[in-house]
Amino acid sequence: MNFVFISPNFPTIYSKFVRALKENGANVLGIGDTPYFDTNEELRNYITEYYYLPSLSNKEEMRKALQYFSDKYGHIDFLESNNEYWLEQDAYFREIFRIDTGFYPKDMEKIKYKSKMKEYFQKAGAKTARYILVSSLEKSLEFAKEVGYPLFVKPDNGVGAAHSYKISNEEELRNFHNSNLETTYIMEEYIDGELMSFDGICDIDGNVVICINEHFPTPIAEVVNENKDVYYYADASMPESFRKLGESVVKTFGISKRCFHIEFFKLKKAKKGLGKAGDIIALETNMRSPGGNTPDLLCMAINANYYKIYADVICFNQSKEDLNREKYIAMSVARHNNKQYTHSKEDIMNKYHENIKEVGVYPKGIREAMGDDFYFATFKDLKSANEFKDFVLKQ
Repeated sequence: MNFVFISPNFPTIYSKFVRALKENGANVLGIGDTPYFDTNEELRNYITEYYYLPSLSNKEEMRKALQYFSDKYGHIDFLESNNEYWLEQDAYFREIFRIDTGFYPKDMEKIKYKSKMKEYFQKAGAKTARYILVSSLEKSLEFAKEVGYPLFVKPDNGVGAAHSYKISNEEELRNFHNSNLETTYIMEEYIDGELMSFDGICDIDGNVVICINEHFPTPIAEVVNENKDVYYYADASMPESFRKLGESVVKTFGISKRCFHIEFFKLKKAKKGLGKAGDIIALETNMRSPGGNTPDLLCMAINANYYKIYADVICFNQSKEDLNREKYIAMSVARHNNKQYTHSKEDIMNKYHENIKEVGVYPKGIREAMGDDFYFATFKDLKSANEFKDFVLKQ
């Protein structure tokens, strides 16, 4: 099996996917924008061949690289980046090289455009927020009258929380329209809810092999726009109703042999026209693993190798990992360099040395959304996990 991994060097932990695939017998070929000897040792040890390109956006150079691999190793069976930024380009080259194990350009609308996702969420039985695509001020004012303030606007086709805004009144709405709108925005009724996600890996028929429920008490948009501390946790246990809803969404979107990160809101209070407190509202799908080093956090929550499960599904369409081990609450806490915290790194490590499983610094490209220094730790209950979070973030 020839597996071409696009940008296997970012984030750095993606070398663990490469290793797991190689250990399952796959021929892993990489195309990346980091020079070979600047990549990490694990990637260099397990990738069959690495093709360096200064820019992965250069389609002609990308085509040449893929043609080189195809000529040298034979037909390409999989092409994947596991990176949302490259989803459309991945699909383009799958079609060009007749790789039938992933999305094609015709599939992009439902997985890249937030407005198009809503139709599929609804088919899966999930509620969605009311919305319009931003056009004129008059239509936005009409929408605001219908659903009430606040509103939330973001690019219809965008990655992460960049250029996302909460609009609290008519003055802010008018100011938004007076700004230079260089892209299509979606405007939704504001949802007062806790962000959570249904993460996992599915087989060729869209059957979920492993799933984890992530919780994000602090909205990512507030982390980015207000420099708030970010913490979140992964939990392999979840209400059966949420598990079934997530599985239905995976099937409805036609997800096959890949990682997924599907975001929802849990309403904190009832809202007329939307739902009652505790209702689940679908937000958006992401056809990739969760960001940063979160795949490591998922390993800790399920007490199994998430990367190996992915490689098993790609190579054998099933997991060979033991998925019945004791599960944990895996908490991630990140701090910002521009803040003064009460407890030092040494204090944290001394107090929680039995719980902490990983400590690191996020790369510059994702620090805005994820923070600077991070701590991953496991606990048997949420109360203990929150006590750890409070200790790390105390200022």
